[in-house]
Amino acid sequence: MRPLGSAVGPLHPAVALAATVVGVAAMFAGGSVLAGVPGMSLRLQIAIASALLAVPGLLVIATRGMPIRPALALQPAPSRALILSGLLGLALWLASVGLMELQSVVMPPPPEYLEAFRRLHEALRADGAPGVLASLIVIAILPGVSEELLMRGILLPSLLPALGAPGAILTTAAAFAAMHGDAYRFLFTFVVGLVLGAARVRSGSLVPPIVAHATLNAVTFLVAPLVDDPSQTVYTPQPALGLACLVVGSALTLAVARALRRFVDSPEKAT
Repeated sequence: MRPLGSAVGPLHPAVALAATVVGVAAMFAGGSVLAGVPGMSLRLQIAIASALLAVPGLLVIATRGMPIRPALALQPAPSRALILSGLLGLALWLASVGLMELQSVVMPPPPEYLEAFRRLHEALRADGAPGVLASLIVIAILPGVSEELLMRGILLPSLLPALGAPGAILTTAAAFAAMHGDAYRFLFTFVVGLVLGAARVRSGSLVPPIVAHATLNAVTFLVAPLVDDPSQTVYTPQPALGLACLVVGSALTLAVARALRRFVDSPEKAT
């Protein structure tokens, strides 16, 4: 069975899983090594580590003689699909804000977690359009592309024949959440993975999840410093606001996802 939206066969699940494990290991190991290189900027560290994540999978595809674009379902997307994908990222961001806010009622983020978050944004903050653009590229676009190439471009299609769409989406979302190595945000990243996997299957293309993922990252990066209070060492949850964001964001996410239609021809129907 061929992956949705692709004219070439998927990788064997064991091969795809091995590429995933090696990619994640390379990302973390590379990031650790690069952090010790004198004079290397945080932006460059993140950019290289993000690239390392996708390299093993891309090498496997290349050694098999598989054309990259059809193998990963990277055919050009119509403007309607691109707009809907961006809106999906915005809606998902709103829902995720609500989800994290409600989670903080039950499990407030530790002070050291908030401090690490603030240090990251402070290190990536830049004055002027060029600096902001550079930060957006390394914190939003590159991770979005690399993570989607591996998770929804390589791993998910390999699981479709054996698990079907629901099983492949669930399994990939769990792997996606685990890959981030952040227990506090596991639920958040798992839900994001579910939506991005559904977008991949529904559209038959990898382009919508890439655009939605990059949009989500970009909005998070741009908005978070504006609403954060550096003097707040203990987080104060706002459950009413969280519930409103979750309900509205979830409704918008579902509506946009339903509007997203298949635009890549494939001999198979969605499983």
